[in-house]
Amino acid sequence: MLNLEALHIFLAINEHGSFSEAGRRLHKSQPAISQVILNLEKQLGSPLFTRDKHPVGLTESGQALLPMARELLTHSHRVEETLLSFESEMMGEINIGCSTASGKYLLPRLISRFRTLHPHVRVNIIIRSRDSIVRKINAGELAMGITSKQIDQPGLEYLDFFTDTVILIVPANHRWAQYRKIRPDDLLDEAMILREAGAGTREVLIENLRRHDIVEEMLNIAMVLGNTEAIEIAVEEGLGIAFVSRLAASRGLEMGRVVEVEVENMILARNIYLFRNRNSPLTKTQAEIWDFIQNNHTTMEKCPVALACAAVEAW
Repeated sequence: MLNLEALHIFLAINEHGSFSEAGRRLHKSQPAISQVILNLEKQLGSPLFTRDKHPVGLTESGQALLPMARELLTHSHRVEETLLSFESEMMGEINIGCSTASGKYLLPRLISRFRTLHPHVRVNIIIRSRDSIVRKINAGELAMGITSKQIDQPGLEYLDFFTDTVILIVPANHRWAQYRKIRPDDLLDEAMILREAGAGTREVLIENLRRHDIVEEMLNIAMVLGNTEAIEIAVEEGLGIAFVSRLAASRGLEMGRVVEVEVENMILARNIYLFRNRNSPLTKTQAEIWDFIQNNHTTMEKCPVALACAAVEAW
């Protein structure tokens, strides 16, 4: 009979690309990880990984096992949660993927409220790119995710979660901080810090600049950073100006480290969505948190900046 822990280790090695990294994530030594996989390969009569390169790859047998291992572990969690719910309070573990800065700030507040009702449920927020979150949801590795863009794929179900405002921030000592309003073409004269290609804030900015006959190649891009918090710090240090989620900038704005500047005739907003794969049945616990977010997400629209800062503290 297959060992579920061995399958969990198998999936971890595939995800992280190495035995040592999987061991670190699972708090197990590399020799212990290797021995489990050797025993699993012996039981199945075939090698599962190609060990002659980094990151390690899957053999043909490993590729065949991958979707079945995910399915077995999903069913195992569903059985465990269902039976435990008959005898005690709701229990279980839920992985939620997040590819947006605003989602990362808002989720802790919702999760805190959910765990007040269900304190024995553990919720893990997995920060990844949008494409990675979609792949993991389709593969059954994540129950649901937060994204700023709907991907047109069969089976994906989306729920409006939040409307995020993207604002221009400048250092507190910047000359624009005094006037607080500029024209779009003023942006061409300033060093700008952008998120990486594919990030929601960058996409909504570039789309709106085109309406003012400004294309990305015309911008003076001083730096590209893959982290919103790092961008805000870079602006504080005077390395450039940036467009970021208002939620992400809320702390810097309140402390006076950065200043919001209005751009004439440019209102940047984007919808944030909760989504899942409807072809992957939810466990009882997953269904409970999906329904909870669906019934409570509208209150996030009324969430003032002060409450957003409280969410940051919770995170």
